[in-house]
Amino acid sequence: MSDILIVDDERDIRELISDILIDEGYTTRLAANSEDCMAQVNAEPPALMILDIWLKDSRMDGIDILTATKRDNPDIPVVIISGHGNIEIAVAAIKQGAYDFIEKPFNIDQLLVVIRRAMEASRLRRENQELRRRDVTQAEMVGSSAAFKALRAQLDKVTKSNGRVMLRGPSGCGKEVAARYIHAGSNRAGGPFVVVNSASIEPDRMEEVLFGRESPERGVEPGLLEQAHGGIIYFDEIADMPLGTQSKILRVLVDQQFQRAGGADKVRVDLRVISSTTRDLAAEITAGNFREELYHRLNVVPIEVPALDERREDIPELAAHFIRAFNRDQGLPLRAFSSEAAALLQTMDWPGNVRQLKNVIERVLILGEGSEPIAAGELPIPAEAPAEQGRVVLSGGLATLPLREARELFEREYLLTQINRFGGNISRTASFVGMERSALHRKLKTLGVVTSAKTNGRVAHVDPEGGAD
Repeated sequence: MSDILIVDDERDIRELISDILIDEGYTTRLAANSEDCMAQVNAEPPALMILDIWLKDSRMDGIDILTATKRDNPDIPVVIISGHGNIEIAVAAIKQGAYDFIEKPFNIDQLLVVIRRAMEASRLRRENQELRRRDVTQAEMVGSSAAFKALRAQLDKVTKSNGRVMLRGPSGCGKEVAARYIHAGSNRAGGPFVVVNSASIEPDRMEEVLFGRESPERGVEPGLLEQAHGGIIYFDEIADMPLGTQSKILRVLVDQQFQRAGGADKVRVDLRVISSTTRDLAAEITAGNFREELYHRLNVVPIEVPALDERREDIPELAAHFIRAFNRDQGLPLRAFSSEAAALLQTMDWPGNVRQLKNVIERVLILGEGSEPIAAGELPIPAEAPAEQGRVVLSGGLATLPLREARELFEREYLLTQINRFGGNISRTASFVGMERSALHRKLKTLGVVTSAKTNGRVAHVDPEGGAD
């Protein structure tokens, strides 16, 4: 967005500034009085306004326009120009929110520098607002299960304190979302939330990334700890942090200060620490991979984040949440789930937890067409999903039926499979399934399963006229 509104009662000045800006690649609009100016601002706010203080034949002067603009459109940067320059006007304009003040006759190069800086500041402000909006979205806790409510109750207890929190749980269960939830509800919500991905930073670069660097060639480069000043630093997968770095982090937690690499001065920081891990840190300490003292410093408030298997009733709600988010952020279709697909989601195995569910939803929305409800057949179900010992992985159709119908369907399909497996031999089938031969015959008749000579590899089939009453 490069649309600039130029407001000046002198036509020559308006057109001169406009011609200069057009040559620089900007688009411009012109206004000679306050009425025209405010009408244009209300119709379509500009990216920037260049505003003269004194406007002849206008109901409002420049300061009045500035005040009204900043009240209704605070993100529009306003550059004040005036041929009656004095320090009092400049101070009044800056106090009312003007980005800068330039005195007529102005230097063209100076004007362009101020405009570029103002446009850049406006762009950064919009980006920061977008990032903050995303942070709020990423901190949304979705669910209504007992396990979820217990988690949120624990998080609510620690938000207002400054205590260090250790979040534990399997990969993808939502530990970072929980950390962001703490940040959003804390007294540091206005400060930064900085993530340290301990597993993804090269060990030989870890200290430079955390503490920053000073050099004559590149000056001061702040590290993640310094960037988190006034807010929260989140150590994701803290068990992956190198032992040498662990010692220095421990010192930071004690002293709240550190030195940049190549620097001599101490840098003081005010930050809160939240950590997470998928590992058993007690075992890591025993193995010599984690410092026990650091563990005790970080593990002030341990909180377990449940796996998705422990909160299956939240799956439809989470799925709907992700659909809305993908529609808002990526323009993907806003689709609902059919009852069969929703039921199937709750029966599937989720080793990747909430992260895996989110990825599945995104895939379905990308590959699907139209806005019809998502069918069970659209879900990417493995052909032979491995089942845990003692568990049966239900098919999509079976998972969506009432118990009586599901039991009949399962028994029919199971017995068909076994009869075909034993080549139609009822005696061998009965022995394998643990039934008397006569009882098996009665069950087959009840279920509408009839045996016959081999046909296309099948020796048993369902009688469409048979089945239970």
